[in-house]
Amino acid sequence: MFNSVNNPFNRPIESSTSSDSGKREKEQQQEKKEKKFLEQEEPDEVKIGGRPILTEDEIRSMVNDYIKKIKQEHENEPKVAEKADKFLAKFDIKKFMKRNPNLTAPDFYMVMYSETEYITK
Repeated sequence: MFNSVNNPFNRPIESSTSSDSGKREKEQQQEKKEKKFLEQEEPDEVKIGGRPILTEDEIRSMVNDYIKKIKQEHENEPKVAEKADKFLAKFDIKKFMKRNPNLTAPDFYMVMYSETEYITK
């Protein structure tokens, strides 16, 4: 529209009737906000339901309760009680937590079921 003859200083020409300048500024600000939002690092880990991660003491007490429950359910079977006692004697909380990091309560019960399934058979 304008060439170097009409605009000898190569400056942007703004007219007082132009309403696009306000829109452009808003668009630029919005783009800057979006860039900042996209550049922020977010953790990839998603916690379903926001359940808290269990501590060592909580896991230890839950294991004891879980084994007690197995023994109560099978109180007429002495072999189950023996296996359950052996499991508790061999249970190492540090190894368990290392193999299963960041356990929540539902995760704990799934892991315990798979690790103690042999006790009742």
